[in-house]
Amino acid sequence: MSASSLVPERQLVFSPGLAATIGLEEAILLQQLQGFLDHHSPRVQDGYAWLSVERALVQRSLPFWSVEDLQRISRSLVDKGVLLVNSPPLQHSEQLVFALNERVHRAQPPAATPIPAAATPPRVPGRRSAGLLPVHWSPSEDLLQLLGLNHNIPRQFALDQLEDFIFYWRERGETSHAWENKFRQHVVSNWRHHQQNQAESFRTAQPTRLDNSWRPSLDAMEIMERGGIEREFIEEAIPEFILYWRERGAAPKELNSKFIQHIRIQWARYSSSLEHSTEPKRISDHWQPAEDVYDILRMSHIDIEFARSLLAEFIVYWRDSNQTHTSWNSKFLQHVKYHWAKRHQLEQAGHHHAGQPGSHSTSRTRDSSLADDLSDTSWAD
Repeated sequence: MSASSLVPERQLVFSPGLAATIGLEEAILLQQLQGFLDHHSPRVQDGYAWLSVERALVQRSLPFWSVEDLQRISRSLVDKGVLLVNSPPLQHSEQLVFALNERVHRAQPPAATPIPAAATPPRVPGRRSAGLLPVHWSPSEDLLQLLGLNHNIPRQFALDQLEDFIFYWRERGETSHAWENKFRQHVVSNWRHHQQNQAESFRTAQPTRLDNSWRPSLDAMEIMERGGIEREFIEEAIPEFILYWRERGAAPKELNSKFIQHIRIQWARYSSSLEHSTEPKRISDHWQPAEDVYDILRMSHIDIEFARSLLAEFIVYWRDSNQTHTSWNSKFLQHVKYHWAKRHQLEQAGHHHAGQPGSHSTSRTRDSSLADDLSDTSWAD
């Protein structure tokens, strides 16, 4: 307030037409700066009238705005091409060096007075003083809005580029008078790359030509070998895979993925066929029953050692018969159960005869002769 209560504060005057054109805040600040030019003596350089005013004076003239507001609005005027500024941001400078973006006539130059020593006028008018990029530098709100309006770049995308931008330029140690312009170029370039990558991800891939020279990639081979698939098996399956897809008339888009899937299916079938083959074959000299056979015998309360004692006889018989079967495990299981039941029948018969002391039967403990046992092959049926 003025020292006298009878004299009110000087009123702020702005043009409604100007406010409608560049914005209300911008119109108020611009006409205030115009007032500074009218009441002070600017210095003409390269056709522009430059004036340096203290930041405190601007704040006293416009007390309803903070330093951040003043910086934001002045940046908006610069971006709109109305104002020229040759000083650092107001948050980091005690002086505001500015000029209206209109040339003055040489015939009637304003009286030139030296700009205060606190703010040395730039050697090249129209360029802000160069400096290193601050650690906590951030773009103005106006620049973020400009990126959205002119390039349709989301605000968050622009802010996501800030960390890399600061790191890059601080590592280089270069100075600049227009960090916002560099940041704008940085964001626009990254945005174009981002859009290009998105377009390529949706672009239909051209089918790969599949000829006799095709080979799965090294990564595909490594994946299959890590899965326990033999390399020789993979190599043998390549011609079959090529022939299959050539006969279909078009190769798949992801050849390596399709090949891995094909090999895994074939390998599973191959492994299963080894364990559960349906092809009849002769018994080998060193054949051994699977552990599942012994598990079944245990559940049937059949002595395992008894079963093992029958193995040699079982192999000899079937080797000599030269017959083939699809499952020797089933045959051996049948063989052991038969002899186990026969053994129990003999034991029970022996106990029965022993319990009749008056009997004079001529039969022995065994109900059948050794020749009968040797010639009995009913267990093999």
